[in-house]
Amino acid sequence: MPLDVYLYPRCGTCRKAKKWLDDHGVDYNEIHIIEEPPSKDKLNDLYEKSGLELKKFFNTSGKKYRELGLKDKIKETPEEELLEILSSDGMLIKRPIVTDGEKVTVGFKEETFDEVWNKEK
Repeated sequence: MPLDVYLYPRCGTCRKAKKWLDDHGVDYNEIHIIEEPPSKDKLNDLYEKSGLELKKFFNTSGKKYRELGLKDKIKETPEEELLEILSSDGMLIKRPIVTDGEKVTVGFKEETFDEVWNKEK
């Protein structure tokens, strides 16, 4: 079953992740995170399966993140509201998000991809 990869084509990190997946023969579906941002429910599902803190799903280096002053808001805003904010704009979401329906990775680190997505091991 192919992985779902939420990415932004102009993102350098996403291109590195795609290259890694291609080089390792991993089958995947590309989902344009700006044109088709994951819904609040989908984000909640990804968040729960990832085992990560919700703040790890935010693109903290993005312009929109800074414009909305989310750095300070994240600490006291309820998760429900943070998921709503995330689902409102794909540019707020850290990318790529990769999932097989059970496991989830956010961002691209070669060691993590080797550990989680390398089928050759």
